[in-house]
Parts: sequence; C-alpha cells; structure tokens
Amino acid sequence: MKIGYQLNMLQTQKLIMTPELRQAINILQLTALELNNYIQEQLLENPLLEIVDGNFAAGSEPLEEGEKMEPEWKEYFSDASDLGYPWEKREYLPFEQFISRTPSLEDFLEEQLRFFKLSEEELTLARFVIGNLDNCGYFPFSIEETALVLEVSPDKLRRIVEFIQTLEPDGIGAKDLPECLIIQLRKKNLLTPLLEELITKYLKDIGQGKLSKIANSLNVSIEEIQKNVDILKTLNPKPASGFGSNQETRFIVPDLLIEKIDNEYIVLVNDNYIPRLTVSNAYKELINNSQSDELTRAFIERKLHSAHWIIKSIEQRRITLYKIANVLVELQRDFLDKGKAYLLPLNLKDVAQKLEVHESTVSRAIANKYIQTPRGLFPLKYFFSSGINNKAGQKVSSEVVKKAIKDIIAAEDPKEPYSDQMLCNLLQQKGLKIARRTVSKYREKMGILSSSQRKRY
Repeated sequence: MKIGYQLNMLQTQKLIMTPELRQAINILQLTALELNNYIQEQLLENPLLEIVDGNFAAGSEPLEEGEKMEPEWKEYFSDASDLGYPWEKREYLPFEQFISRTPSLEDFLEEQLRFFKLSEEELTLARFVIGNLDNCGYFPFSIEETALVLEVSPDKLRRIVEFIQTLEPDGIGAKDLPECLIIQLRKKNLLTPLLEELITKYLKDIGQGKLSKIANSLNVSIEEIQKNVDILKTLNPKPASGFGSNQETRFIVPDLLIEKIDNEYIVLVNDNYIPRLTVSNAYKELINNSQSDELTRAFIERKLHSAHWIIKSIEQRRITLYKIANVLVELQRDFLDKGKAYLLPLNLKDVAQKLEVHESTVSRAIANKYIQTPRGLFPLKYFFSSGINNKAGQKVSSEVVKKAIKDIIAAEDPKEPYSDQMLCNLLQQKGLKIARRTVSKYREKMGILSSSQRKRY
C-alpha cells in the first residue's frame, strides 16, 4: 500500500450558526417588552438605526415631498392592519391615573410607625426589624445574637419586636409559623389551650389530615378537633402575602391579541411597545459620497448590514408570531367559541407542519409569550397540552381532564371525599380513559389535597 500526501476535493454540507442567525433566533424568543429593551440597546450601539416618527411599519420610510404612491401601494396602505400592526391612532388613558406599584409591606408598616411616639433609637430599631422581615413576614433571627450585633440590650430589641407584632397585618414579626398563628388568635380573642396545643404540637398532623390520630392523642372528639382546625384555616400563615415589592412584575403585556369581529377571529400583533426602525438617510448619503475614506465606508457598511438584519429579524418575528396565532385560531376555534372544556390537545409538531417550519422555531416563538383572547389572557404554551383518548378514540386535552377532576371534587361530599381510584372510575364513566396515577398527577398539579386531607368530620 502506497503511503503519502495527496490533495483531494471533497464536497460536504454543513449547518453553520452565523452571528446573524443567532441574533435572529434571540430576537424571536424575546417578549414585546424585552424586544423594546433590546432595540434601545441597539440604538445606542448602531448609529445607522433610527426610530421612525409617525405610524410607519418597521423598515419603511415616509414619502419625500412631492412623491406619489402607485395605485397598488395606495391599496396596501389603505389596509388598517399590516399582519397585525394597527396603524390608526389610539387613545390612551393618562398614566397619572395609575399607581406605579402596590404598596410594599415595608411601606405599610413604616406608615403605621408615624402614629406612635418612638424615640430615635426605638424608631431605628423598628425600621431595622421591618427591613429584615422575610418573604412570609417573619423575623426569624435570634434576639440575643441580633442585639449583640446591634450593640443594644436583648430586652430592648425584644420589646421592639413585640411592638412590631402589634401592628397590622396580624401575625407580622413572628419568629415562625406557630407564633404567627398564636399572635393572630390572641388578637382575635380566640386563643384557647386546645388551639395552642394544636399549634405547638400537631401542625404537621393537621397538614396531613390525621385528625383521628390527634383526637385519640388528646382524648377529644374528632368533631371538636375539626371545629378547631376550621378556626386555624381562617388564619393567614403568611402575613406578608398580598403586598407588593420593588422586584416583582406588576403586569403582563400580551404579545398577541385575538379579537372577535362579526363571528370571525382577528389576530393582531401587539407592537405598542416596539419602536419602528429604519436606516438613517444621513449615513446612506455618506456611504455614497466618493470623498468618504475607506475606514469610514467600511464602518458604515458593517453597521448598515447589521441594521438591515435587525430590522429583518424583527419583521420575521412578527410574521412568525402572526402565523402561529392564526394556526391556533384555526385549530382551537371550539375553545374560543365555547370555553376551556373544548380545548384540543396540541403539540409543536402539529403547528410546525402547518407552517412548514421546524418544531424548534415554534418552541422559541411561543416561549414566555402571552396572548389575549376573548376567553382571557393565556400563555401561548397553554394551547400546547398533552391529551388522553376518550371512548370514541378522540384526543382530549389534559386541561379538559383537569377541569373535569376539579368539577367532580367540587361536588363531592366533604365527609366522604373521592379517592383517586374513584375519581378515575367517574372520569371513565364520562368517557375519559385515564389511569389512577394520571389522576393523582393532575390533582397534585392543581394543588388539590388527597382524599384523606380533604375529609371533614
């Protein structure tokens, strides 16, 4: 066998992920607000990009003075919607009518401090305690260790913590859950020795629904235990719940809108938060100027290519979202007409085949995005649910099965709640072929307790 060096030509196919393709994929995954932030960053980095003044679509330019539109362009611009882009002027309520965020727990508590005559040191300690409450509204730190760090006496800090516990909401400033519940009962004048013992010794058993075990242990009737447990269920285990914070998201902006007009569903891409982009005419003239040096021309050409690609990627994102929403309207028409009970099981492959794109494109496009429908606001992923077969062999969405489980449990006798196997049997009577373990999985996903925990005496 001859061994040596040779030169050969070989033709192969490779899929190369270019920077432009990565950028397009990234833009496709962005929500409306994230895309707005991304555009603001690009406007700072690329001097060729400009925001279009007026109601023009991305990448379009206003007419020059004296320029006339051809007839086909007149017809195009007379349409009030460009794949979901509403061009008409809309009236918006002034932002002064809305609060920027709900009051935080810290704001609420500090507001109450104003009604008490506290010394400067007491006010400082009170603000320290308020500022160190956890997400539940507890102050879980050791009084002795905290006092040592603050260089104050433990008794002084303890008095401040006890003072905070007198404020609203009830239970605030407690060390843990048992103390939180006891504080609330004491404020309501409902604290009894039995309730205190249930809280300090049997909270875990109460959570697991083991009321018979508790009754036997305390030598009390199970009806009496049930009565006291009902009182505990009226208390708030997390006093901080319901208050805002500076970190939380205040609202959801839908990326797509579906409106029903004359028995037809119209898809609109929500672009109110997305500026329309174009390329600066000043730089177009500069690149065509023969007196421009090569470095300047090379810089402008590079930025021009980037600008065009960004505009194209944003437009492609809009078109992709619009097409996906139209397919959802077509496939989930019964859901839009009649409600959740008619939601069909759907996977990415079904939509990808209709659009003749890859499943990963659909997956990226629907990620973290919401759609406003006549039935309410839903994440796009809501429409892509697994399903089970009914007796007729037809697929039924898991959301429909969950609703059926929830309805059956809502109508059950609380003294004789249905087990998962009984739920399975009842669903099969309704024509839904489902395994007991699947019922258990759906029940847990909906946060519904087991039959032993739901049982009342």
